[in-house]
Amino acid sequence: MKILIADDSRVMRQIVTRTLRQAGFGGHELIEAADGREAHDLAISQKPDLVLSDWNMPEMTGIEVLRALRAGGVDVPFGFVTSEGTDEMRKMAEQAGALFLITKPFTADNFTDVLGPILG
Repeated sequence: MKILIADDSRVMRQIVTRTLRQAGFGGHELIEAADGREAHDLAISQKPDLVLSDWNMPEMTGIEVLRALRAGGVDVPFGFVTSEGTDEMRKMAEQAGALFLITKPFTADNFTDVLGPILG
């Protein structure tokens, strides 16, 4: 399976990658996007099996990426890994079609619990 990790922080992308490995998902192909526009374009061209996106990114926010993908008919499983997790954000994410919102700081157990049913 192919997982797209979208975050404007290179360090955070590395942390997400490490946490995926710790959670037992290290065997998947990982691709990275450094901003929302790149995430949108890679989601279309690379056809990942899952997108893990930050909420606040340059070019396009994570929610804008999700809405643009859905509007374009791209139904890739999509979730957020972000520092904020207000009730309003969770509601917006769910209404836009996100499967989950994991807040930072997170653990390998958070990833296992949320991603296990998706990645099998």
